[in-house]
Amino acid sequence: MSVDADTVRRIAHLARIAVADDEIGHLRDELNAMLAFVEQLSEVRVDGVEPMTSVMPMTMKKRADQVTDGNIAEDIVRNAPASDDNYFLVPKVVE
Repeated sequence: MSVDADTVRRIAHLARIAVADDEIGHLRDELNAMLAFVEQLSEVRVDGVEPMTSVMPMTMKKRADQVTDGNIAEDIVRNAPASDDNYFLVPKVVE
């Protein structure tokens, strides 16, 4: 894949970046170099390679997935200007 000057202008427009005409050639070369590197990556054979979460083998710490209220509802609404039965009271905004 190759990027031309019109594509560089379009990318700059989409990214809302002001690019002077004398910078177009340099940016075109930079983008083409990046795309060439990505094409090189597609040549790497990764069949049978397991995805990694870290370079060091480790087991992730897990906790039980339980929904709780934290048992601190009173602490949460303590600073509220108005509350009732651990619910925030807010002014009515719809008539």
